[in-house]
Amino acid sequence: MKVAVIQMVSRTTLAPNLASARELLTQAAGSGAELAVLPEYFCILGRRDTDKLALQERFGAGPIQEFLAQTAQRLGLWIVGGTLPLSIEGATAVAGQTAKVTNTSLAFAADGRCAARYDKIHLFRFDNGVDRFDETRVLAPGLAPSMFQMPSRDGQLWRVGMSVCYDLRFPELYRIYASQGADLLLAPSAFTHVTGQAHWEVLLRARAIENQCFVAAAAQGGLHENGRTTWGHSMLVGPWGEVLGQQATHEGVVCMELSLAERQAAGDKLPALDHRVL
Repeated sequence: MKVAVIQMVSRTTLAPNLASARELLTQAAGSGAELAVLPEYFCILGRRDTDKLALQERFGAGPIQEFLAQTAQRLGLWIVGGTLPLSIEGATAVAGQTAKVTNTSLAFAADGRCAARYDKIHLFRFDNGVDRFDETRVLAPGLAPSMFQMPSRDGQLWRVGMSVCYDLRFPELYRIYASQGADLLLAPSAFTHVTGQAHWEVLLRARAIENQCFVAAAAQGGLHENGRTTWGHSMLVGPWGEVLGQQATHEGVVCMELSLAERQAAGDKLPALDHRVL
């Protein structure tokens, strides 16, 4: 199956981000991709954490979800919409907005239907005295893993586990997916330059190696309008831990053909998942 990871340098308003995403998704489809993954916050990287609250949508309705569904259908492409802010059902809303949202990744099938939803479970906090982040100010955590199945053009069924960014530091999530037979793990992200330079590649390769799965990591990558610099290096990683392809910085598409036979071969050579004791 051909899989594309899309790297963006998202701006502070919605319209230009959707235009960039449309262009990059079209490029991915033109390269033969069957599944394309957008980065975390593909729709906005605001000047303040609270800027995303103004874009929040109810699950199943809203311009961002309509864009993803319509683009998937138009291109005949499965699309994982990085993340977007969704309102929390049942929460008190003022002027149509809840005070906190979920940071949600949605998978849309090639016919435009929403096939899966994953709310980011682990929320990022970081303070090195210069850079400070605390997602708990505006985000509520998700509660459960989420997998979906999709057929490739040759009729094989792929089992896909969903995650987002900071989740990469918590291997137990991915072990759940591996125990359920996952073939591919997704990690749309917006790693900071500091943490990405130190940990991004090693985390992605570790998650691939220990679970003997492919990993598709679409990232934000560059200097944004809000002054923030994200690490980028969107990549596809094989089940033996090898980096199959990557985009270092700036917007772009990495598209590679992945093979279920290769994933199976990794487990046949070294059946580590069968050797687990704890």
